[in-house]
Amino acid sequence: MGQLVDGVWHDQWYDTRKTGGAFVRADSAFRRQVTADGSSGFKAEPGRYHLYVSLACPWAHRTLVYRKLKQLEDLIGVTVVDPLMLEHGWTFGETPEPLNGARYLHQIYTRANPSYTGRVSVPVLWDKQQRTIVNNESSEIIRMLNHAFDGLTGSTLDLYPAALAQEIDALNARIYDTVNNGVYKSGFATAQAPYEAAVRALFETLDMLEARLARSRYLVGERFTEADWRLFPTLVRFDAVYYGHFKCNLRHIWDYPNLWGYVRDLYQTPGIAETVSLDHIKRHYYMSQRTVNPTQIVPLGPPLDFSTPHGRG
Repeated sequence: MGQLVDGVWHDQWYDTRKTGGAFVRADSAFRRQVTADGSSGFKAEPGRYHLYVSLACPWAHRTLVYRKLKQLEDLIGVTVVDPLMLEHGWTFGETPEPLNGARYLHQIYTRANPSYTGRVSVPVLWDKQQRTIVNNESSEIIRMLNHAFDGLTGSTLDLYPAALAQEIDALNARIYDTVNNGVYKSGFATAQAPYEAAVRALFETLDMLEARLARSRYLVGERFTEADWRLFPTLVRFDAVYYGHFKCNLRHIWDYPNLWGYVRDLYQTPGIAETVSLDHIKRHYYMSQRTVNPTQIVPLGPPLDFSTPHGRG
């Protein structure tokens, strides 16, 4: 996981020396908005925007879920990077991607800002008209996808209803810190104390979610919302990579009856299974993150079947 410094690529892993061995995630740099009326400077229009994603990345996975649920596949194109992220970061394989002729994702960043300094991450929401990055923060991209294009698709599905916004936001805040980012704080820690703190916080939240899901089908009642789809990409990866690779091994998700049924329930939502690639997920984590797994050996297991009856109805 390298970074750009003044527009120049450096193959450089995270430096945890200044943080006592704790992993600290940098904020996303591009934070502009697509709006229905274009008042932001980026109007929701068919064919104008494009997503660069990885099938391995949980943050990018959120945007693929929303693109599916919000019926945006004909309006917003997508390019999937190679699962391996090695000395050049995210790459487009042997063939340059067609929109910009780039071989590496960092070239998309420098097209938007030639002097960019920072990490090069997915997802990226690209504006083909202005030839720039609109946004690379997944939590903001999914909010745009939730409402900005409704006038073009006719979709009435609202994953962030105003009446539930406060409850969704509170859940999102805890789940992001201790689960979504918590697995990374566990896996990328380079000292015992921050690792243990992250793992304990992670499983305290999983225990809380297990109890919550004993009372309702989804996190906020009997319909899925943004809170569910922000949690899902982490849960669907958990037993395959986070349990072993990131040492989050107090319990599997399948050890939690409600969480295990819940993740299968979400997976079996029409169209969602198409957004999940365990092959990409396992190859990326075990082969790309050589600081964590220097041998790059990809484990054969565990066997996972998200298509079995979930019993959550």
